[in-house]
Amino acid sequence: MFRVGPLTYFVLVLALLVLGYAAVTDQQGLLAGSALVLAAASWPLGGIWRWTALAVYPAAFLATLVLPGSAPTVPELLGALCVIGGLGLLTLREQASVREMAWQHNTIDALRVGSERLADARDADAIIRAGVGILDKLRVAPNLAFVAYRKGTPHILAAKGAYEVFLEQPIHPSDSDSRSVQADHWVAEEALTLLPKTQRQKYHVAPVYGRATTHLGVLIITRAEDRDFDEDEKSVIASFARLLGSQLGQWQAISDLRDANEVTLRSLGAALERRDDDTGGHTSRVVSMSVRLARRMSWDEDQVKALRWGAYLHDLGKLAIPDRILHKQGPLDAGERRIIQTHTTVGYDMLQDLHFLPAETLDLVRYHHERWDGTGYPAALRGQNIPETARVFSIVDVFDALTNARPYKPAWTRERALNEIRMQAGRQFDPQYVDAFLRMMAEHDDARLVS
Repeated sequence: MFRVGPLTYFVLVLALLVLGYAAVTDQQGLLAGSALVLAAASWPLGGIWRWTALAVYPAAFLATLVLPGSAPTVPELLGALCVIGGLGLLTLREQASVREMAWQHNTIDALRVGSERLADARDADAIIRAGVGILDKLRVAPNLAFVAYRKGTPHILAAKGAYEVFLEQPIHPSDSDSRSVQADHWVAEEALTLLPKTQRQKYHVAPVYGRATTHLGVLIITRAEDRDFDEDEKSVIASFARLLGSQLGQWQAISDLRDANEVTLRSLGAALERRDDDTGGHTSRVVSMSVRLARRMSWDEDQVKALRWGAYLHDLGKLAIPDRILHKQGPLDAGERRIIQTHTTVGYDMLQDLHFLPAETLDLVRYHHERWDGTGYPAALRGQNIPETARVFSIVDVFDALTNARPYKPAWTRERALNEIRMQAGRQFDPQYVDAFLRMMAEHDDARLVS
């Protein structure tokens, strides 16, 4: 970009002086040359300065006509007209170039800021909001809406300008015609009628597709001025629609993968418990109770997920325990106890190749039989050295084991089990988490009484 400095102003003043001298002395060649220099010097200043030469040269030429003894020839008149036309053309082209540079700069800035927001978005709605924010910053048009389908009905999920009052609003047919709600032209027509005609003098509609041409929604852009969208604007909108579709498609693929992981782990947990628990239900109970306790303590969703996945998989290592030990009626001897205690490290080792599992999940599988006083297994960890997920889960796991029958013991009453958990605070369990667990169970009991 041209840098405006003292030299620019010096040339500008000098050009004005020479132009004045040329007008007084009726030197048409010098007049035209100084006008061109004046144009070159004034353009970098921007604003009305760009029109200086086009305004000053005709005034100077007219001044030569009124000077005594001046009689311009036809070639001189034609030359002056050519100079004026050339200055006008150059000025207009310069203005267009400046607008183009401003548009490009604004586009680059919007995409830079927007890409950061898209990268930080954690779900589809956040991606859509960030995307519409990018398009709004591009200033293609003041009124923007992104329409996508929720349970078969199109909704405005993000909006700017006049569309903001319709945010989250479903779009229904305005008549009883039977038309597919998946048709972009129908959705666009209905969305456009939401705005008064003054706000939709011109509009543009751009479909958004994800991977494998999956239809994800439609962008609707309107402006109040009667000016068509040019090819550059349409190209930017199309590029933006592809970017938004790519981000949404990537998020959907990751979401589908997470759902598949969740279903797989839940199914694996349910299958595992059938080997250890003929009645079933242990895994679903400890998962549900663990999640409730974690959310009660305001854990973030990533921690809750790690805890939930660990609860699914906590007894995976029991696959390696012989049936004669796993299903033995009565107490285990010392050797059998050592064998069954290996299920924590065996389960941990079996999960090493599942790289999508967070460390907190693996910690739970390995350390959920550690004790607060350091007498647990497999590593005899003590107190705060025991991972959080393992400390929380151990309380829930023991409570469920106590209140349900096992081959070696009958089921305890709820009150007896809660009292045992209370007594083990500071010995087997983290006292802080025991308090939270007991409050949760008391509130649950109160809710049952009220209902």
